[in-house]
Amino acid sequence: MRHRPRSGCQLRASSYPCLPGGDHVTGRSLPIVDSTTAPTRPARLVDDFTPRLINQGAHHLCPGCGEPIAMRLVMEAIDELGLAQRSIAVFGIGCYTAYSNNLDVEVLQALHGRAPSVATGVKRALPESLVVTVQGDGDMVNEGLQEVLHTMARGESVTCFMLNNGVFGETGGHMTAATVLGQRTKNTLEGRDAGEHGYPIVIGDLIARLDGAAYVARGAVNTHTNVARTKKMVKEALSVQMAGLGGSFVEILTMCPTGWFVDTLEAPEYLNDNIEPTHRFGVVRDRRTAGSRQN
Repeated sequence: MRHRPRSGCQLRASSYPCLPGGDHVTGRSLPIVDSTTAPTRPARLVDDFTPRLINQGAHHLCPGCGEPIAMRLVMEAIDELGLAQRSIAVFGIGCYTAYSNNLDVEVLQALHGRAPSVATGVKRALPESLVVTVQGDGDMVNEGLQEVLHTMARGESVTCFMLNNGVFGETGGHMTAATVLGQRTKNTLEGRDAGEHGYPIVIGDLIARLDGAAYVARGAVNTHTNVARTKKMVKEALSVQMAGLGGSFVEILTMCPTGWFVDTLEAPEYLNDNIEPTHRFGVVRDRRTAGSRQN
């Protein structure tokens, strides 16, 4: 027999052990909400921890993809630095492009590889704005290497983010110029071989050698520790831009279990064991300090 409490009364959790949230040690009382009460807000896919600059709604990226985490870090950093109303993002072409519809910032779409050049024009026309690019390793290193190198060499006050998963995810998971040796992709089923496919381009280390690059770092989103470290890198890069110190670049290693032929749960460890030894985590260059790693 079900007990139907009167509206506004309270029950002891110890008397009703199935009551969710009850404290069975202290017997803390829990409020009972009348089932006829109308909801105070509509149902949501996620709760209130959604960052302010990410609109509600599901994305369409694969389970286990690290790119939504990377985008969350960028949006949180922009918001926490109080730069939301001044921000303009220029997107390249890749899986992450579909996520741009979830962002509550001004977004421009560039052609393959051209985001840094578009960002340069935007920043020069609107110098008080925060201008960032979002690109994948294929878009930046294969299709637009000269764009990012010349942008950083000139010391343009823009911030370039590269989401590096080592594959052309949008077109089926093929090798990119950043794919590490031994990594399996759709067109390197036996693993990338230096003799046949050449060596990977470690783009962050190249950019760090350019005098115009004031801040260069490489993070990852495969562990909670790396997420926290990477968010700090993102904030530092944005701060360098707004201080007018030169170009800033953050590479974010992201998981792609679909393109890596691994189980979703194995992808974070795969990144750590296979990708990180080539694309090493850390601040590669910080012109403001003497402690950065120079390769």
